[in-house]
Amino acid sequence: MEAFFTPEALSSFAVLTILEIVLGIDNLVFISILSERLQGNERKLAQRLGLGFALVTRLLFLWTLAWIAHLHTPLFVIGTLSVSWRSLILIAGGLFLLIKGTLEIHRKVENRLENTESTQKIPATISFVVAQIAIMDIVFSIDSIVTAIGMAKHVEIMIAAVIVSMIIMVLAVNQVSDFINNNPTIKMLALSFLLLIGMSLVAEGFSFEIPKGYIYFAMFFSLFVELINIWVQGKKALPQNASHETRSPGEKQ
Repeated sequence: MEAFFTPEALSSFAVLTILEIVLGIDNLVFISILSERLQGNERKLAQRLGLGFALVTRLLFLWTLAWIAHLHTPLFVIGTLSVSWRSLILIAGGLFLLIKGTLEIHRKVENRLENTESTQKIPATISFVVAQIAIMDIVFSIDSIVTAIGMAKHVEIMIAAVIVSMIIMVLAVNQVSDFINNNPTIKMLALSFLLLIGMSLVAEGFSFEIPKGYIYFAMFFSLFVELINIWVQGKKALPQNASHETRSPGEKQ
């Protein structure tokens, strides 16, 4: 434990915790989108179970570092492309996100056009939602743990950073989910993020790695622009509401 309190260990712990939170944003957006079809307590339970399973998979991966290293071992080679278990998992997870994101966008556009209560909500069970979250947790955990292995020398530091980052994500998931669900444009933006993440996972599975900085910059820039748009729309709505309020007493008289 003494090695944990050295300046080098503390700095790597701080940096790794921040990186784990950044890498966990993908997971957080995905959980928020999937749990949207559930109501009230079921939604919160699905979010907690999803993040809980994400924590468990990350810790299990950390305790099986030899297995993680084996994931990079090529299974077979096609031309210049070497295929490993990691690449197969990333391709499968990326394709799942691309299909899921496309179907969700189609469902939302179709519901908005038809605007009928019968198509407003497609029933989903909590077990089905949690199962999907659990599968994607495994995919998201791989990058997270590979980053942890590359950033820290001691398993204790990796475990501490993962636990702290997951606690922060648990505290933030309700706010993220409510914000996405209460803003239709943010919801559509979040779905487009799923497509972007899915595309990057497939590319990485085929050994074409897109720097994460580019992806996160694009995501945060799009979010920043949309937040400004929401703020401007809110400012425009204030004078209209004020005029309605001042007009209503006169009309009654």
